[in-house]
Amino acid sequence: MSLLDHQLELLAPARDADIGIEAVNHGADAIYIGGPSFGARASADNSVSEIARLTRHAHRFNSRVFVTMNTILRDDELEPSRKLAWQLYDAGVDALIIQDMGLLQIDLPPIQLHASTQCDIRTPEKARFLQDVGLSQIVLARELSLAQIQAVRAATDPARCSLEFFVHGALCVAYSGQCYISAAHTGRSANRGECNQACRLPYQVMDDKGRFVAHDKHVLSMKDNNQSANLAALVDAGVRSFKIEGRYKDMGYVKNVTAHYRQLLDALIDEHQGSAQPLARASSGSTTFSFTPDPKQNFNREFTDYFVQGRQDTIGAFDSPKNPGQPIGFVTQVGPNWVELALNDTGQTLHNGDGLCYYDLQKELVGLAINRAESIHAGKGRWRVFPKDPLVDLKDLRKGVEVNRNRDTAWVRALEKKSSERRIGVWAQLAETPQGLTLTLTDEDGVTAAAHTTLTRTLAKDQAAASTSVREHLSKMGDSIFSALAVQVDFSQPWFIPSSVLNPLRRQAVEALETARIKAWRRLPRAVAVEPPAPYPEDTLSYLANVFNQAARAFYARHGVKLIAPAYEEAQEAGEVSLMITKHCVRFSLSLCPKQAKGVLGVQGTVKAEPLTLINGRDKLTLRFDCKPCEMHVMGKIRASVLQQASKTRSPAPGEAPIHFHASRPEKTPDA
Repeated sequence: MSLLDHQLELLAPARDADIGIEAVNHGADAIYIGGPSFGARASADNSVSEIARLTRHAHRFNSRVFVTMNTILRDDELEPSRKLAWQLYDAGVDALIIQDMGLLQIDLPPIQLHASTQCDIRTPEKARFLQDVGLSQIVLARELSLAQIQAVRAATDPARCSLEFFVHGALCVAYSGQCYISAAHTGRSANRGECNQACRLPYQVMDDKGRFVAHDKHVLSMKDNNQSANLAALVDAGVRSFKIEGRYKDMGYVKNVTAHYRQLLDALIDEHQGSAQPLARASSGSTTFSFTPDPKQNFNREFTDYFVQGRQDTIGAFDSPKNPGQPIGFVTQVGPNWVELALNDTGQTLHNGDGLCYYDLQKELVGLAINRAESIHAGKGRWRVFPKDPLVDLKDLRKGVEVNRNRDTAWVRALEKKSSERRIGVWAQLAETPQGLTLTLTDEDGVTAAAHTTLTRTLAKDQAAASTSVREHLSKMGDSIFSALAVQVDFSQPWFIPSSVLNPLRRQAVEALETARIKAWRRLPRAVAVEPPAPYPEDTLSYLANVFNQAARAFYARHGVKLIAPAYEEAQEAGEVSLMITKHCVRFSLSLCPKQAKGVLGVQGTVKAEPLTLINGRDKLTLRFDCKPCEMHVMGKIRASVLQQASKTRSPAPGEAPIHFHASRPEKTPDA
């Protein structure tokens, strides 16, 4: 087993450097964060100096920092992206996460490259290709099952390429990189970080005869991903990097969810100690928390493990894309400006500022923010709450309604404080020298540093007390990143060493060890592409390949692709095309799948593969079903206004050659 294959990496998101630092403190082995541009999250940008600040902190624990450069790029953006890559390299960044293969054609620094989720990696063939062109880590499509993940692992080399998988957070219903609804309707591309989240909207679902199949349902909105119960199975399938979604998320979310998976992965690592296939964490130290991690406390649309264990019929958040919270009680009485509640657990407490919610008669979620909460029957779980909003605005609020809590103020405030401690274990050895004393510290990574002091030694009057005092003073690592695992004292006689000598000696040794760790830090190696160039699994690429610049086109041509269509963002697909490809199936979720109906008395033969239509305002989308791979295509056209705007902006600047793609397969020349 290679070093790469036995390490488990917990990969946490960061909206900014402060959140990234807390993710490290809460146990993350790696952080992914957006740079100042090209990061696929339009409002999650960070300066290079802020990223450098994060890397300095992360590298203290051998945690890594990966920067997202995962938008598709115009030709005029290739040079700025090249310059940015070098700036990030100089800032100490460990890897770049990319989607656009054009980046492999330009002068990048010798920095490790990872394949973004936008690369849509679903097959062993594509995974193997990306490995062979020099990508050291690839994040697999969220839709894959354990068997499919195992197939990818079997086709790739663990020593050359690590498999990454999303284990928590919001789910994009489309295969990543395969959704163009935003680009078609607004001109703002999800592949360029500007998704308008059409998947979270309510739709009327109509059949081909104009009949309602569903009314105002969020049929493209998924529950949130939670693979807590599948970590061991994912490890067995070959996953080594466990990714938390959430570069838009706040500090509390990142602290809580990172801590949750840190504990789960640590338990898994402990279970494998002494086994034939031991596991280890990918960074240094251990983490303790002042709270009990609980993913249910953060915003979520309820949880699903999606397709990891096969297709499920409970993956959708069709009633609402909002956070329904956790059941807490029910309404017993409604007053003029208050509501009385009976809590399910009499030990629970409500707080001023808590967020409650309930479903109205139309199954829409209604929020109820508490202005003031009063306990009216101590010990019996009866509370009177005074909402911030007038009761007349709280639709269908009545006796017997079940109430959930989706914001616990006490929980939120607890996570606003310091909530973790991350320490690296060290062994301390104090030895006498002819001139005085030497304190040597050796950390769990094998890094060693020493500090020396001169001292005229005297014998201790109380030998036992003196020995205890020395060990106690050397064990106190203060607010450093270290904790003492053991203290060894090598004295020829029981010397008395005053604290005024021990304390500064210990501080000097700790500073020296920090410096030694910085010097010991090594960059991740950049993978070398195989030669001759690996052939791409197909020789024809449609707009679905997201080729948006000449460098990307040259890349695929070099790898054997003959026919290359431009990206959808070039606005050359004027007709109806697939605006989204997804493993989620609306017919299956609405119990209309022909496979479901097969063998059901009275139903067999009545469910047909006819298209369905989604309607939201003036937008109409057609659902077509590809039953062999069990996939759904959301079909639609680009709006005329978007086409018109694209025609104005598509022309190259003076002196630039226009972008050109083969619209048909080129004919072979006699010399070919």
